[in-house]
Parts: sequence; C-alpha cells; structure tokens
Amino acid sequence: MAALDEIYLKFTKSEFSEDLAGHSTQGAHGMNYHHQPVGEGQTFFMPCKSILGEGALKGAVSQIKGLGHKKALIVTDAVLVKVGAAKALTDTLDSSSIAYAIYDGCEPNPTCGQVEAGLKMVKEQGCDFIISFGGGSPHDCAKAIALTATNGGDIREMEGVDKSTKPMMTLVAVNTTAGTGAEMTRFCIITDEKRHVKMAIVDWRVTPTLAVNDPKTMIGMPKSLTAATGMDALTHAIEAYVSTASNPVTDACGIRAMKLISSYLPTAVEDGKNIKARDMMAYAEFLAGMAFNSAGLGYVHAMAHQLGGMYNMPHGVCNAILLGPVQKYNAKYVPELFIDIALAMGFNCGEDKDLAVTKVLDAIKLLKNRVGIPKNLKEFKQVKVEDFPLLAENAMKDACGLTNPHQPTKEEVIQLYQEAYDQEDDASMEITSLQQQLADAAARCKDTAVLKKAMIELLKN
Repeated sequence: MAALDEIYLKFTKSEFSEDLAGHSTQGAHGMNYHHQPVGEGQTFFMPCKSILGEGALKGAVSQIKGLGHKKALIVTDAVLVKVGAAKALTDTLDSSSIAYAIYDGCEPNPTCGQVEAGLKMVKEQGCDFIISFGGGSPHDCAKAIALTATNGGDIREMEGVDKSTKPMMTLVAVNTTAGTGAEMTRFCIITDEKRHVKMAIVDWRVTPTLAVNDPKTMIGMPKSLTAATGMDALTHAIEAYVSTASNPVTDACGIRAMKLISSYLPTAVEDGKNIKARDMMAYAEFLAGMAFNSAGLGYVHAMAHQLGGMYNMPHGVCNAILLGPVQKYNAKYVPELFIDIALAMGFNCGEDKDLAVTKVLDAIKLLKNRVGIPKNLKEFKQVKVEDFPLLAENAMKDACGLTNPHQPTKEEVIQLYQEAYDQEDDASMEITSLQQQLADAAARCKDTAVLKKAMIELLKN
C-alpha cells in the first residue's frame, strides 16, 4: 500500500494530473479531455448487437429468426433490386423461411413522401419488423418508417433531438456501403420536399436493433460511391474528434477510423474486389459511426445537409468538398487537436500544431482528389452563390452544428460556402494571385498614376 500511495502522490503532483483536474484542452497525443465535461456524465450510444466481417449476412439469419417476428418489410432502392444485389439478402431469407415484402421506392436523400409510402406498405403487407438493405438512404428511410409506425404522426414532427416517445419497430440494418454509419447510429436524415431542407432526426430510439456489415455485400459498389461514402466516414471521424461532446472512447474510435480510411480507401476505390480493403473500410466506417454517434458532428454536416436538401446533391460528395474549408476554420480555435489527426493520417508533427494543421488540410485535399471527388461546389451547375445566405441560415438551425468546436456567425458560414465553391479553381486562384501582386506593387509604387497607366497597358495586351 505504501508503494501505491507513493505513486499516487507522485502522480497528483505532476503537470499531467493538474491538467486533468483543470479539464483544459487535451494537447498532443489524446491524453486529456478536449473540452470541459458537462458534469452529468457522458452517454455512449451503440446498437444492441452488431455482426461484422466476411459471412456476417449469413450469420445474421439466426439472429433474425431469434427475434421472433413473422414478416419483414425490406426497405431498399430500385437499383439494388435491378442489379441483383438485393438477391443476396432475399436468398438468405428464403433459405431460412423468413417471409418478407419489398419496398424499393427509396431514393438517394429519402423524402417524407417515401417514408409515408413505406409506412403504408408496412400496414398493407402486415409486416411486424423491418430490414434495411443498402447504404445511408435505405437505412434512414427505414428508421423513419419504423419510428412513425409506432409513434404515429408525421415524420416532420420528429425533427430535432429525442422527439419520440415510443420504441420504433425492430430494425435490422444490412449495410452495403462503407461510409454513412447509418446502420448503427441514432441519426436519421430525411428530406422535407416541401421546405427543400434535410431534417436531422437525432434520437436514441432510431438506433437499429441489429447492424450487419459484410464486406461481400460491398464488392459491387461503383468507384464513385466507394469514394463518396469513404470520405463521408472520414468526415464523421474528424468531426467527432474535434466535437465539443467528444470523450476518450469516441476519440479512440475516431482516430482508428482515420488511420484505416487513409490507408485503405484508395485501394477500395481502385480495386473494388480487394476484400481486405473492403473489410477494413467496413470496420473504419463502423468505428467512425461509433465516434459521431455519441460525440456528434459539426458544421461540415450542418452545411452539407442544406446542399442535399436544396440541390439533391450526393451527401458524401458534399462532405468531402466542405471538409477542408470547415476544418481550416475549426483549426483557428482547436489547432492542437490536429496533432493527433495528422498522426492518424500518417504525419508525425511532434508538438508543432501549425504544421499539423497544414498536413491535415493537405492530406484531406490529396485524398479527395485521388479518389475522384469533384474539387469544388462550382463544378455543380445547380449551385448558385446567391443561395448561400439561405443555405447558411438553414445550416445554423441544423442539430449537427451544435457540437462544432466553435459556433460561426451567418456571415462566416456564407464565407465557408464561398470557399468550398472557389477552392482549387484555377481561374479563382490566378485572380487571387494577381490581386496580391497588384497590392504588393501598389505598396511599392508611390506614383499611383503611373501604376494605373501600366495596368491599363497590361490589360490591352
């Protein structure tokens, strides 16, 4: 006991202990809190049960039968049915004599109307549980159907945090992408087609009963979808790590996810049949999901949701384009957190937080470009600069922005949209460079009349 007392006294006198007691920013290497705890404990959300790895779909059958239900509504999209991908699920259910009906009306960025159509089918077909098959869109649509089936009312009434009063129907989420984390989180994103906004439904009751991640169901993903969902997962990991609600458990999940994504996403995109890359990406997106499911997200998602709601743009692509500008903004307030992010992405910056920020921003850009994500919002013709004030206003109402490390003003959010619109644009970069050169010349030249004449001559040529 004396030895333990001596260790305890030595520990309590250390700077490390004093830093812990003060709840100050963690510094390098994740040895402390990022932000001051709220004083009511930390909640960690997880699905009841998850099955991961090769053969997970087959292994899930006994779990499904054990739930004791009679008939499932499979919520998926028409493409997965048409190309035969959904057959992997239906064949498995058939071999175990599990009855089902299929609703394949879910589309990317599922809408309230699609939720209502699925709910109608639940009642007409006499289904007593739901199986979602696909990526984030089918999972979110299924969550909304399952929630309104038991709670009643309109899904719009569930927008916000923990608005439900009853558990949803049993939901088994079979994942076919490695990115959204929707198969195991308490987040559900539905587009209100009347308001042209994406609603963030954050509710612990929408966490699926069983999550299934089998890399074999992901082999057929096209390169563009693999890239977009992979960058979505990276966004989850980074936003969760810098979140004001992060904790040591979410930190561990986020950091590991960043490392796996940085290592395996390029391979998964370039060689979709590489089962190890697919499996590692499945684990990575699950880890990232565990991180943001409890730590929350930030303004990348708050802003991306508005682009999806207004222009029906792919969610993962929106996140990938916004990730750099928003993290550059966040780095002004929590630069030290980027030391561990840099290390996870392959750069040991020691204690140099400025170098770490530079390395992370460069790594995000290089990875985004390598996997074929569009460079900026300007590449999407439907995006209009004059919409930015409305997009910013809606982003500031999005529940995902609440845990951003610093709350931006509306003007700052508009500027972030503008940066995402202009970034890596050759013409914009040339203009910016020219403006800087002219400013430098103006500072050196005392005779402004001569300078103006020289500029006019230059433009004539």
